[in-house]
Amino acid sequence: MSLGLVAIAAAICVAFGCLSAIGESLICCHAIDGMARNPEMQGKLQSTMIVAVALDESTAIYCLIVAILILFILGSKATA
Repeated sequence: MSLGLVAIAAAICVAFGCLSAIGESLICCHAIDGMARNPEMQGKLQSTMIVAVALDESTAIYCLIVAILILFILGSKATA
C-alpha cells in the first residue's frame, strides 16, 4: 500500500469528522427553534439536545482516532 493512499484514507476520516460539526449545528439550530416555538418544552428539548450533541461529538472523536490509527499503523507499513 502506498503512502499516498494512506494519506487519502486519513483525509477522508478527518473530513467525516469535520462533517459532524454540521450535524451539531443542525441539532442546536432545531432545538433552539423548538424552544422558541414552545417555551414550556425547554427542559426536555435541552436535555435531548445535549445527549444528541454528545453522540454526534463521539462520532467525530471516532473519526479522529481512526485517522490517527491509519496514519501510524498503515503509514509505517507503507514506508517499510
